[in-house]
Amino acid sequence: MKYALPIIAINYKAYSQAFGSKALEIAKAAEKVHRETGATIIIAPPFTELFRLKQAVEIPVFAQHADPIDPGAHTGYIPLEAIKEVGVDGVILNHSEHKLITTHLYKLIKKAKQLGLITLVCADEPEIGASIAVFNPDMIAVEPPELIGTGIPVSKAKPEVVTNSVSLIRKINDKVTILTGAGITTGDDVAAAIKLGTAGVLVASAVMKAKDPYKVILDMATKGLEALNR
Repeated sequence: MKYALPIIAINYKAYSQAFGSKALEIAKAAEKVHRETGATIIIAPPFTELFRLKQAVEIPVFAQHADPIDPGAHTGYIPLEAIKEVGVDGVILNHSEHKLITTHLYKLIKKAKQLGLITLVCADEPEIGASIAVFNPDMIAVEPPELIGTGIPVSKAKPEVVTNSVSLIRKINDKVTILTGAGITTGDDVAAAIKLGTAGVLVASAVMKAKDPYKVILDMATKGLEALNR
């Protein structure tokens, strides 16, 4: 996986703005920022929006989750094969709002590689991030759950979580891309995260609830680029 830095991954979650015309508007805003800055902007909409948004934009589109099952008689579950068939680029796994047990996470990362899907795996502690690094995912995003949605950025409130994550993960895996998240709200928060050694951020409400998503994404990408070039 070779994505241009910084990486801004936008988790749509299931906000009201994550569906229909608003979901498309945010996707188009993300694509516009990518074209203007060169930064990698990933969007992760709900399953219902994956196919439509993948057809509408040329930036990476990720699913928000996958289930550790093979295709078959599993009502209500989403196997990785279904995500691959839709045509998306990757999948978020083990978000604090949709945790997976270790054996299931390992199985999903392994299968995703076989299918050519990029994995962005979440961890809530530096030590968890290091243990996940053994499985060799493409990206690890460390997000203290107590800061998610608070507007208090981990890069400022708990910088030691970011620096410890980078240090521990790098001891295990020097190739995985490291992101951070939780409370990331502004471009300055992104810049702070990058200065602490990450490649970018995983964000949600700051973009999804913004009056002008384009402005917020542009600020994050621009400040992220500035931090990388210093």
